[in-house]
Amino acid sequence: MRRRGYASGEARRERILALALQEFAEYGYRGASLARIAERAELTQAGLLHHFRSKELLLVAVLEYRDEIDARRFDLEQAGGVAALRALADVVDYNSRVPGLVQLFSVISGEAVTADHPGHAWARARYRRLRQALADALRRAAGSGELRADLDAEAHADRVIAMMDGLQTQWLIDPERVDMAALFRGYVDDLIESLKPS
Repeated sequence: MRRRGYASGEARRERILALALQEFAEYGYRGASLARIAERAELTQAGLLHHFRSKELLLVAVLEYRDEIDARRFDLEQAGGVAALRALADVVDYNSRVPGLVQLFSVISGEAVTADHPGHAWARARYRRLRQALADALRRAAGSGELRADLDAEAHADRVIAMMDGLQTQWLIDPERVDMAALFRGYVDDLIESLKPS
């Protein structure tokens, strides 16, 4: 009986996160309303705050939830170097179709550079996890002979992430002039070519 209650509690929590994600994507962090999120979830605001004690904690939970969805959709943990790079190009392509989410991510990441921001620990952990997963994928590819054995996996992982974030910012500011998905895919193709064994 307790298990059923736990499962329904988890389902309710996931539903709240999905609805809050829509709210944050539509209105941004500052414009998002706990009252609207509660209404969407068919809860009172007090009921929402029972699950998430503050707007800041709800935001962090939403960001972690979005990362879980992306991890299920684009698995870098098992991919080799080329497959991991192409999966990241697929992520960027997907992101180009959800500008509200990308804007939310960019704003929160920018704000999270200060240690007292509620998203600071999330942002740091996310970048560390992404760098590690990509560097590991590149090392596996170097070990298997798919890519050059002498590549610097960490440096390439940092550059790839910097390219993703930089293009994302340019695209958000000037989407008519910056084709984020095409530019990143071209960068990935060039990188793969440059890292092939000679």
